[in-house]
Amino acid sequence: LDTPQKKANRELSQQRIFVEHVIGKLKVFRILSERYRNRRKRFGLRFNLIASLYNFELN
Repeated sequence: LDTPQKKANRELSQQRIFVEHVIGKLKVFRILSERYRNRRKRFGLRFNLIASLYNFELN
């Protein structure tokens, strides 16, 4: 690989690591780490609440 390709790969890997860390933090909540067994129409609401808690923790 030449230098621009290596730089692009490095930037992509840094972004991927950040996303994987966020997913790992969200999986602390059991609802996201295991199979969801409740009504599907409430999953979106619950996911948004968990994401809000995560964002609140960042600030």
